[in-house]
Amino acid sequence: MTSFLFQLATRFFSALWHLLDTGRRVFSNLLFLLFVAMVVAALIYSMPPRLEGKTALVLNLKGNLVEQHAANLDARLLADMGDGLEQGDIQLRDILLVLEAAAHDPKITSLVLLPDDMRTAGLPMLREVAAALDRFKASGKPVVAWGSSYDQRQYFLAAHANDVYLDPMGHILLEGFGHYRNYYRDALDKLGITVNLMRVGTYKSFAEPFVGNGPSPAALEADRTLFAALWTAYTDDVEKARHLPGGSVQHAIDALPQSLTDMHGDAAKLALSTHWADGLKTRDELRQLMIAKGIEDGETRSFRQISFEDYLARQKTRTRGDAVAVIVAEGEIRDGKAPAGEVGGLSTATLIRTAREDDQIKAVILRVNSPGGSAYASELIRRELELTRAAGKPVVVSMSNLAASGGYWVSLSADEVIADPTTVTGSIGVFALFPTADRMMGKIGIHTDGVTTTWLADAQNPLRPLDPRFEALVQSSVNHIYDDFTAKAAAARKTTSQKIDAVAQGRVWTGQQALERGLVDRVGSYSDALQSAATRARLGPDYRVAYLDPKPTGLDRWTQWLGFSRTRLARQALQGHLDPTGMLPDPARNIVASLSWLSQLADGHSAFLALTHCLCQAP
Repeated sequence: MTSFLFQLATRFFSALWHLLDTGRRVFSNLLFLLFVAMVVAALIYSMPPRLEGKTALVLNLKGNLVEQHAANLDARLLADMGDGLEQGDIQLRDILLVLEAAAHDPKITSLVLLPDDMRTAGLPMLREVAAALDRFKASGKPVVAWGSSYDQRQYFLAAHANDVYLDPMGHILLEGFGHYRNYYRDALDKLGITVNLMRVGTYKSFAEPFVGNGPSPAALEADRTLFAALWTAYTDDVEKARHLPGGSVQHAIDALPQSLTDMHGDAAKLALSTHWADGLKTRDELRQLMIAKGIEDGETRSFRQISFEDYLARQKTRTRGDAVAVIVAEGEIRDGKAPAGEVGGLSTATLIRTAREDDQIKAVILRVNSPGGSAYASELIRRELELTRAAGKPVVVSMSNLAASGGYWVSLSADEVIADPTTVTGSIGVFALFPTADRMMGKIGIHTDGVTTTWLADAQNPLRPLDPRFEALVQSSVNHIYDDFTAKAAAARKTTSQKIDAVAQGRVWTGQQALERGLVDRVGSYSDALQSAATRARLGPDYRVAYLDPKPTGLDRWTQWLGFSRTRLARQALQGHLDPTGMLPDPARNIVASLSWLSQLADGHSAFLALTHCLCQAP
């Protein structure tokens, strides 16, 4: 009986085991089949749609126009801080690639430009896109622009269309260039914070908001000259594109109050009367217009079209063969490593060294869009470019919106420097900030005292008054860096330090003004820079363009997280004090961004930092 029960139990557990094993294998196979199905579906979904003849390319620009996508982690951090990057961005290189391909694609017969959702964009970048639109039109294909409304940046591109349409309830708002800064001297005094400034450069105005209650006469002079030149370039371009008389844009703005009254407040009709728009159409009327001009798509009940994103996905890039490497230096220049969307001294220098050691790369372009930052990091980048030239590979610098201060420093080891006429560049100057909060500590009853073996041991303590000996030490260091900056600029521009000093002093110039003062070799486009690099490397017309972008590791991401932490906390603390005041979000964010510079000094290795930064913005 026992043997029978044992055999019965054995058979039962054996059958149970077989059932479980079979179930496991079936379940594993089902999971595998599901995985295969998902992969196949993903491949099918990712395949670009079939392109038919008489198709319109829809260039729906969304977000910020940038040279390089920011790393995901930093984009999330900055979005949390309220910098607006949650709107996303679009790379200039992608737009140029798409427009160039579409101009030569016989299946693309027209282009619809929809700039409604385009946000920040510098004038040099807009000029690059506008030139690409002109090349597209030159291929015999029309460009139609439509907007619910146009701001100044959006209209600059729309003006280059064959036809500009505006929604009947919309408007075109051209405001001009210039801005008002916030000045914090009185507020900092009330808090008991002293910002000690050591600088070289009469026009070096970065730190003026922290040490004064208004701009210096030198800063006003420089800004007035800069903005006037940029506004002239903008209006000249729009008037030429729209076939308008010279000066008509400025005249329309001056007469706006009376003109709008005459139109009974109808801004859309005013846009027609000034010939800024060719017609008023709703979105559905635009759709009917494009159907009449092209082919109706029965499935969508619209005109036959392909989106910018889908057309971009169709473009194939080569990965082998002789190449011109493009390294983007976009954003503030910081010590150490930085992800895409910023410039790290070490990380950008590493990219340049990688290009130099790659046998397939025959020339290097540094595409600069930076207001500057750390002098040390700037020198690391310049030195790697110098070594690249010494290795026999041509180096060309292409200036985008900004190439000022440290952004100009990194341009000093190039065979050729090409700026857009509206690039903001120069700002050859150096400063250091040293905030002290001894008065604030005294207000709340905190006192600092102790014993040191030398006067220098605790000289960088921001809770003590600034020691005059330490101030002299920092000023001496700043003077030395300025002398080094001007000497390197003189050597690069084949002139004297005295002549560089005359156009330096921290003053910013447009690219055209910089050319007239010998600070750049010529004005031109990004395409001109590519052609120059290829010609200098003796490459044929079939060369490829290789973009070298930072690829941050997990460690780099954590480093960036830690690096942002204190600044982020400072911003959140400041925002928390400003929000209850009922202040509008944008001005509040501007104040937070400005004052967070003081907190960033604590993120470095010392309480002061020698900076080559212009505090300038892209027009």
